[in-house]
This record gives sequence, C-alpha cells and structure tokens, in this order.
Amino acid sequence: MKVRKAYLLFLLMLLCLSNFCYSQKTNIKDYVSIEIAPDHDNWTYRTGETAYLQLRVMRNNVALKNVDLSYEVGPEKMPATLKGTSRLDNGVLKIKAGTMKSPGFLNCTAKVTVDGIDYTNYINIGFSPENLQPTTTLPDDFVSFWDNALSETSKIPLEPVMTLLPEQSTADINVYHVRLQHYKKGSYIYGILCVPVKPGKYPAVLRVPGAGVKKQPAEKVLAEKGMITLAIGIHGIPQTLPNDVYGNLQNGVLNNYAFYHLDDKDNYYYRRVYTGCVRALDFLCDLPQYDGENLGVIGGSQGGALAMVTTSLDKRVKAVVAYYPALCDLTGYLHGRAGGWPAMFDSKNQKLNNKQEKISTSRYYDVVNFARFITAPGYYSWGYNDPTCPPTSMYPAYNVIKAPKELFVAQSTGHWRNKEQDIITLDWLCSQLSR
Repeated sequence: MKVRKAYLLFLLMLLCLSNFCYSQKTNIKDYVSIEIAPDHDNWTYRTGETAYLQLRVMRNNVALKNVDLSYEVGPEKMPATLKGTSRLDNGVLKIKAGTMKSPGFLNCTAKVTVDGIDYTNYINIGFSPENLQPTTTLPDDFVSFWDNALSETSKIPLEPVMTLLPEQSTADINVYHVRLQHYKKGSYIYGILCVPVKPGKYPAVLRVPGAGVKKQPAEKVLAEKGMITLAIGIHGIPQTLPNDVYGNLQNGVLNNYAFYHLDDKDNYYYRRVYTGCVRALDFLCDLPQYDGENLGVIGGSQGGALAMVTTSLDKRVKAVVAYYPALCDLTGYLHGRAGGWPAMFDSKNQKLNNKQEKISTSRYYDVVNFARFITAPGYYSWGYNDPTCPPTSMYPAYNVIKAPKELFVAQSTGHWRNKEQDIITLDWLCSQLSR
C-alpha cells in the first residue's frame, strides 16, 4: 500500500511539473522584436499611392542600433519584388515600400539576427481593398445545384437524440449532447446544445466550427445572454470522446479533408458539411423553446465560411457574424494573387490541383459565390496580418455582399481576434436577434 501511495504521489508530481512546464512554454515571448509601422494609421492606401514603412528592432522597449536588418516586399503570398539589407546605425530604418496599381495587399517581411538568435516579423498593407473583385466565377447552375442538394438532404429524418450533460450544465443553462441524422441514413452531425432553464421563448444561434478535428465546447457566452445555442462539429464524430481521439483523426483519416473529392462537385467533402449546417438550423427551429423568428449564425475561419454559406442557403437566418472567413476566392493563386484557405491552388498544391475539374468544383463551394446571395444583415471582422485567410481573399467575398453589412478591421491581428472584436460583434448579434 505504501508503494502504491508513493507511486501515485510520483505521478501527481510529474503531472504538476508537466503543467508547469507547459504553462511556462506558452508564456514565452521573444526578447527582441521587430516593429514595422506604415505611414498611414489605417494601413490602407489608394492604388497608385506610395507607401513608406519605418522599421525598428526593439529590446526592453529600446531601439537597438548597429544591427543589420534584411527585408523583402511583395504582393501578399507572392514572390518579393523588393529586397534589401541595411544597418540600423541610429536604430531606425525607413524604406519606400512602393505601391500597387491594382487593388490588393503588399507584404513586408523583416528579419534580424541578434546575439546569434534569428527574429522575424511582417505586416500587410492594403491598397483600395474595397475595390478587390473576385477571380472565381459563378456557375450557371449554382442555385439549382444547391437547391437540389438541400432538397435531397431534407428528405432524411433528423431523428434527434439529446443527452443531458449535468457536469456542463449550470443553474441557468441546460447543456446537452446532440446527435442529428443528415445527408443519408446513418450519417450524423454531433453538437453541444445550450438551452436556458427558465421557461420561455428564446432566439437561437448556430455556432459553426473552425478547421480541424476537435471537440466543440458549449457556446455558453451567448447562452448566458438568453439564447439557445448549438455548437456543431462537421465530421460526424461525437463531441464527448477522449481528446486524443480527435488528434488521431486529424493526423490520420481526416488529414487534409478539405481536399477530399475536389474533382467531383457532387461528392466533394464540403457538400455534406454545407447541407449539414442547414439541417442543424432545422433542429434549432423545431425546439419548443425557440421563439420562431430570431435565428443567427456565427463562426471564425472555416466557421466564418460556414456562417456565410449557411446564411446564404437559409433565408431563416436573421443575422450572421463571420470572423476571417476561409474558402474565399480560392482561385486567386491562379491569377497571381493570394487565395483563401486551404490554399488548394497555391504553388505547393498547384501541380496536384490545377486541373479543370477541380477548379470547376471549387466554384460551387467558394464563399464568394454564396456571398452574392446573402440577404441577412452581417457583421464581419478580420485583420490585415492573417497568414491563413489572406485579406486578399476575404475582401472579394465581402465586396459582393448586397445585404446590410458592417466590417471591423483590426489591422494588426493575424488569424486570431482581440477582445474588442468579440465585444462589438456579439453585442451587435444580440441586438439583431432581440428586435
């Protein structure tokens, strides 16, 4: 018994040490940083206007002098058109970044080595991004293709199964694990549902997931504001499995799922995903606690794409919030500029995917083409420095939207958002769904 207790104590110590090391690792920040500042506060220029950048290498909030800084400037995600190295004798370097004749984004990447350690940073600056137009085109049968897909899916009974999760529920919110049948018999969507405990009728919000294979947390922030929320996964996997299951699937059978059957528009991976999001709305609208009128969708990255697609396909949606949407203007790379995640036509993937049947399929799933048909008000938000969903790809989707829309650009953010973006967009969503 003493041996067992000693062994358990040893395991506990290892766990604590592991957690300590992990927390220390996640808090590590570079001792040296490179600051790159445009000469326009909003990082935005008119086409043909010359941009100038100021670069500094900082340590302990002090600019370092007598260090060699190299830089490259060129269109976002494209080869550099300007390269240079300069010694920062007075701690500051000013460069003429140039201009763009057509709307788009210019990238500046800077690198420095200090005490044998390499550091890098970059920014993107915009040139008339409000005028960026899509490279993708709308198929003649786009509307009929999706009308038929939704019609086929609607014939499959949802047969919902709701299981209360007491450990996640609170005094004010009941949390359920939900299974919904869709696409075909025996094919399921799983999600986490939050329903206010207090009797009454409530707005409902569907939260759609970012890319990858992971467990979806309950959307309690909006639930605590008096809304029914459903956070879904897209891969047909229960949301209550051990965490390592999702990682194993991510690195195994579902690795690169965004490329599955790209040569066949009727069987491409996202067909069941897009129609599944609409079926999730069907479930929400059938709940007795739903107020029958106020329905919203929210998501970021892949979820931003799914939020826009779902809103386009289902006119019951009253408001949409989309952060840095993926799957926008996918063919950009075939036209000499950045395209959206998953970058299926970039230099790395072009040899595999630059085929007419794959390009054709992408047009049926490109968020740009869904954005053309959005009728609900929307709030959209992203940053200029997003390396995953380039702003060059997102603006064309936003620019074709004819419905009421607002855009919150947090220029310095990458593929993440700050608290202000959440506060403003969530407040807007709540106001739209409480009218």
